[in-house]
Amino acid sequence: MVNFLLEFFIFCYVLVLVSGFSEKLETLPFNEGYSQLFGHDNLMVLQDGKSVHISLDKRTGAGFVSQDLYLHGLFSASIKLPEDYTAGVVVAFYMSNGDMFEKNHDEIDFEFLGNIRAKNWRIQTNIYGNGSTNVGREERYGLWFDPTEDFHTYTILWIDSHIIFYVDNVPIREIKRTQAMGGDFPSKPMSLYATIWDGSSWATNGGKYKVNYKYAPYVAKFSDFVLHGCAVDPIELSPKCDIVQNPASTGISPDQRRKMESFRKKHLQYSYCYDRTRYMVPLSECVIDPEEANRLRRFDPVTFGGVPRHHNKRHHQRQLWREDTSAK
Repeated sequence: MVNFLLEFFIFCYVLVLVSGFSEKLETLPFNEGYSQLFGHDNLMVLQDGKSVHISLDKRTGAGFVSQDLYLHGLFSASIKLPEDYTAGVVVAFYMSNGDMFEKNHDEIDFEFLGNIRAKNWRIQTNIYGNGSTNVGREERYGLWFDPTEDFHTYTILWIDSHIIFYVDNVPIREIKRTQAMGGDFPSKPMSLYATIWDGSSWATNGGKYKVNYKYAPYVAKFSDFVLHGCAVDPIELSPKCDIVQNPASTGISPDQRRKMESFRKKHLQYSYCYDRTRYMVPLSECVIDPEEANRLRRFDPVTFGGVPRHHNKRHHQRQLWREDTSAK
């Protein structure tokens, strides 16, 4: 009964988003929704109180965390990423409860992976449930814009039945909960986080290119914070949200599904659902698209087609790419 009522609370926000009217969602000043997590003066709240810069230099990265825990909701921020040489730099906007559940935490991730000069940033999405870090569910994408030139909106929609990732209100990934997933689907209250840190060991070409601090500080800019979710008492772990009546239907509209298919056709670079070197049988939530499978197989027949390995230079390059994709 509680879960049913919680869905009521979320549905009205879902309707706003899928209708393409995210500008109607209330944004919060930084200090009303978030607190600094680490980084000392590498986190700077701008004078308007609505924008924040976090930076990475030789001393430290930086990050912030939501003041509340949430059980389901719609969460977004507008982000402008560092420019120029950013290899090894990782900017993350994500949900987690790792501080409360060290051995069985949940997580929903946007990770932005830097690159060498003249190469674009890439986005990685992932989820964990109940500490299932040994089962990677990563996907990686390019973008149809330069994320260093302007702010763009990145959104996580999380309800009991599914998770959707959005970029500028375009859905890029949908994960529907299946019975076989069990505890692998995030189900415990989580906080929102944003961080910038040194991921030299894996983030760019499997660690081939490291952070070069002569280009520091690397500054990621955040604004337009949206925290529309069911806040949870951190002691009782019970919901304390008001219930909204007249729920609307959830999911992706036909128009948005077309946009998602178009995005994935052009920009999907990796999906665990097609990685035959990791999973001979796709996991239960995977919806196999033959066109996606063929595109990825043509790109890398070893990873996505089950072709026997040959230890030559070309395969070595592909293997580096695969390790880059699957690492976290």
